[in-house]
Amino acid sequence: MWIFPFALRKQGFLGMNRRNVDYVSRYNSRSRYPLVDNKLKTKLLAEKFSLSMPRLRGVIRYQYETAAFADLVENLDGFAIKPAKGTGGKGILVIKGRSGDRFVKSSGRTIGIEEIKRHLSNILAGLYSLAGTPDVAIIEDLIRPVEMFEQLSYTGVPDIRIIVFKGYPVMAMMRLSTRASDGKANLHKGAVGVGLDIATGRCLHAVQYSRRVTRHPDTDLALDALAVPDWQNLLVLAARSFELTRLGYIGADLVVDKNRGPFLLELNARPGLSIQIANGTGLLPRLEKIEQLDPDLIPEAEKRVAFAMGAFCSGNF
Repeated sequence: MWIFPFALRKQGFLGMNRRNVDYVSRYNSRSRYPLVDNKLKTKLLAEKFSLSMPRLRGVIRYQYETAAFADLVENLDGFAIKPAKGTGGKGILVIKGRSGDRFVKSSGRTIGIEEIKRHLSNILAGLYSLAGTPDVAIIEDLIRPVEMFEQLSYTGVPDIRIIVFKGYPVMAMMRLSTRASDGKANLHKGAVGVGLDIATGRCLHAVQYSRRVTRHPDTDLALDALAVPDWQNLLVLAARSFELTRLGYIGADLVVDKNRGPFLLELNARPGLSIQIANGTGLLPRLEKIEQLDPDLIPEAEKRVAFAMGAFCSGNF
C-alpha cells in the first residue's frame, strides 16, 4: 500500500532533508564528528566517561602486525573484528568459537587464520572505511546475547538503536537479523525492525521491508512478547552519550550481554529514519517537545530518561 508524502508529514514523520537541515546541521558540530565516525576514538573516550562497551582486546594498525594476530586471540574462544571507520556493518567479522585450528563465524561457517589475516589487510587498506581511506582494525570481546534475543534473531546479536536528541532518548527500535538479510541487522536488506515503547522497552510495532509483521519470519516467534531487559539502564547509557560527544542529534546502538548487561556498541551522527517505520509513528512531535524545554537547563542523564519515559510512553505518543 502506497503512503503519500503529505500523509507522512501529517503523521509527524521526519524527512531526510529536514533531518539534515534542522537537526543534524543545527545540533551537530562537524568538529565533533570524528568522535563517532571512528569507533576506536569512541571506545577510548567512552572509557574516560565510564560508559560500558565491549572490552577492547587489541588494535591492528599496520600490515606487519597481522602476522601476530593468532597470538593476540590465542586465549579467546570468540571475538569481533571491526574497522574503526566502517559504516553500515561493513567489514565486521564475528567469530563465535573454534573448531580445531579453524574459527567458527556467526553464520556457522569455518575459516582459517590466513583468511582472517586477509580480512585484516582489507580493513587496513580502507576497503570498508567511510571514504576509502586507510583504517585500523579493532578486536573486541564477543557479545553473548540474552537467551530470549538468541531465540528471536536468525543469527548474530540483535541490537537496539535509540535516537538521542539534546540528551533525551526520544525513539527506539530493535533490529533482528533474518535469513533474507543474511544475518545482518540492516532493515533495507530484510532485517526486522521492532519499535519499542520508550517507557517499558516492549514491542509496539514491527516491520520487515516496511510491511507490518507480528512474528519473526524465520524463528516464527511472536514479536509482541518481546521486552528488553534492563531497559532503563539502556536508556541512561544512551542518554549519557550526549555528555560523551556533545552532539545534539545522534543514534546510539546498544546490546544486552547475558553476563555483563547493557553495552554501547557505537554512535552515529547521521542516524537513518527507518526507526519511524519500525515504530509506526513520526519523530517530529517528540523532537519538537524537547525543543520546547529550557535550553539552558540540562538535567543529569537519569532525569532526562525519566522525563522521556513519561513523555513518550505509548499512551502519550
